[in-house]
Amino acid sequence: MNIHEFQAKSILAEYGVSIPRGKEACTVSEAISVAEKIGGNKWVVKAQIHAGGRGKGGGVKIADSLNQVEEISNSLLGMQLVTHQTGPEGKKVNKIFIEEGINILSELYLGIVLDRSNEKYVMMASTEGGTEIEIVAEKTPEKIFKVEINPLIGMQPYQARQLVYKLGLSQSVKNKAVKFMLALSKAVEQTDASLVEINPLVITADNNVLALDAKMNFDDNALYRQEDIELLRDEAEEDPRELEASKYDLNYISLEGNIGCMVNGAGLAMATMDIIKLEGGSPANFLDVGGGASKERVEQAFKIILSDNKVKAVLINIFGGIMRCDVIAEGVIAAAKNIDINIPLVVRLAGTNVEKGKDILNTSGLDIISADNLGDAAKKVVSSVKEI
Repeated sequence: MNIHEFQAKSILAEYGVSIPRGKEACTVSEAISVAEKIGGNKWVVKAQIHAGGRGKGGGVKIADSLNQVEEISNSLLGMQLVTHQTGPEGKKVNKIFIEEGINILSELYLGIVLDRSNEKYVMMASTEGGTEIEIVAEKTPEKIFKVEINPLIGMQPYQARQLVYKLGLSQSVKNKAVKFMLALSKAVEQTDASLVEINPLVITADNNVLALDAKMNFDDNALYRQEDIELLRDEAEEDPRELEASKYDLNYISLEGNIGCMVNGAGLAMATMDIIKLEGGSPANFLDVGGGASKERVEQAFKIILSDNKVKAVLINIFGGIMRCDVIAEGVIAAAKNIDINIPLVVRLAGTNVEKGKDILNTSGLDIISADNLGDAAKKVVSSVKEI
């Protein structure tokens, strides 16, 4: 689950992470009121969407007067902000964040990510603040410094001091930076965050260490014990198909292609998408219906796939173990009764009750392209799209 910057900063502040003064606003009048309460003569007005690259997309602007706060807020609220992470359609800005202007001396990068291969959090720091960490890793990997956090004891002060030393920070801010890193680590561990990114982390002219930006993602599987964080979910920011899928415990991720995929098992779903790409096609989604899906759940999955206007063909690839092939067939037919299917449908079934599943589909009256194996299925579905 993702949250907005203003929400992330509110959480981090509870754990002692230093942030600039600021507040969110949904209207222009609210924005002006926030700026007046903050005081000073410079403010930063930030669009709040679940995507990076807001600054480059024109979603972060500096105001030198209350009139400029009004003008910028009016231009941002309601706009479709396009960044490299939103796609060409962009995202509508429903909220903005007004912060005090900061006199910045230097910019750094600080982040914590869950390394699943080592079963540990890893804190990363770099002198290249303001730059996307992927670019730094590609061009100057030697500028990224890392420490692994032992989950049994948490991040230790000596580890924070190691990073501070490698960043070359001055004596006047070293202790503040160590305190900041330890607080950030504690926040991540206790909120079940899967990622936190402070970019940039700034050193101010008066020797303070502040999170100028903040991004936090959370493990959906841990939200049952993070009720306060789950309440921060902004459904308007989520793909409506992904949101609908979550209601039925379907693992669905929308992609940019035109071949819809319904598969059981995450590994098989990944393999299915790979072989579609290998054949020259492009998957429209990742969809794992799970091992114990019911007929109703399969029906909803099929409806979600077909609700995507980009989908020009569908590949159903089921290996029946716990998931029975006849259940998949019944779910597809149930969905077909309510939806006018006018695109190619390629089906590959194998495993438990495969013959029964095939019989159900063959006698359904649906125009189905049968496939013998995964390779055959991928060729047929890609070919059917090219013929449209």
